[in-house]
Amino acid sequence: MEAEYDFTESRPNPYVPRARKQVTMNIDVSTIEYFKEESARTGVPYQTIMNMFLGQCAREQKHLVFS
Repeated sequence: MEAEYDFTESRPNPYVPRARKQVTMNIDVSTIEYFKEESARTGVPYQTIMNMFLGQCAREQKHLVFS
């Protein structure tokens, strides 16, 4: 192992924007069942579908509206 490395020719990691972080959430059983049904219908894992929905809300900057 070298004492020092030269990173002047290096480039940024292209996968960093797609990085994920594991979290723990309490989600209603009925909500999980809905996404599992969507998973069975589409063949896409339910956690991926949930991430897609949450990502869409974030991109569209949706906010909660209390009535």
